[in-house]
Amino acid sequence: MRREELVDLNAFLIVAEERSFTRAAAKLGTSQSALSHTIRRLETRVGVRLLTRTTRSLAPTEAGERLLATLKPALDSIGTELSSLGELREKPAGTIRITTSEHAANTVLWPTLEKFLPNYPDIHVELSIDSGFTDIVTERFDAGVRLGEALAKDMIATRISPDIRMIVVGSPAYFKQRKIPLVPQDLADHRCINLRLRSAGGLYAWELEKDGREVRVRVEGQLAFNNVEMIVRAATAGFGLAFVMEDHVRKHLADGRLLCVLDDWCSPFPGYHLYYPSRRQPSAAFALLVEALRYRDRG
Repeated sequence: MRREELVDLNAFLIVAEERSFTRAAAKLGTSQSALSHTIRRLETRVGVRLLTRTTRSLAPTEAGERLLATLKPALDSIGTELSSLGELREKPAGTIRITTSEHAANTVLWPTLEKFLPNYPDIHVELSIDSGFTDIVTERFDAGVRLGEALAKDMIATRISPDIRMIVVGSPAYFKQRKIPLVPQDLADHRCINLRLRSAGGLYAWELEKDGREVRVRVEGQLAFNNVEMIVRAATAGFGLAFVMEDHVRKHLADGRLLCVLDDWCSPFPGYHLYYPSRRQPSAAFALLVEALRYRDRG
């Protein structure tokens, strides 16, 4: 490939991402007319129209979308390879972007980063808190953190936490008025505090398991939140039962403000994993952070 062809492809990528010749030209440090000429030259070379232009909008054509699907990962890979040249430096350096849930950020990532970063002042880490599933390739993250290891085939998963358990809890004041549930079906007779999923928008169905038997329960109650801290506060205040990560309420259980019920139906499941593209050539900084985060079973 000739150098000017690579320049043209990069120009097309920026225009398609910005959806504007004005913004793309400013980002590339060139004029709109020169950029428009570059895109026409590329379209002439490939023999198809890559962008649909109107007076108000600009978007890739079907052919343009196909080219983007191949082009973005390829150029990202080139960028990663260039960044990996930092390995030749005396100290690892660079910026690492990770998408993660709030719980994983607080319980797994930050405790490690707090110890790791002072030893590597040239490494910068950006955490993006998001409860949904993010396309780390499209959004240009270096890695993501999610529960379990059911990931796409082209991803590498590294376990970074022990197994996790969700439990059903309620306050002593609440149980003065109602019987303790013994089986999941008993939850129908209880007020429960729902979790509104930020990603899907629906209410989370409580997932319980005992002896290999899995049960999903749609609960009802007066309250629903999309924030776990509010769910815990409401449960502590006696507004109903909550289904939360055990470590969220460990202190509340220890001091008696909350009681755990249906304990035999609350089985542990695989904990957090860091995942990233298998085709990626990790930089020295990224490899060091992965190793620092890697979970090692002390048992």
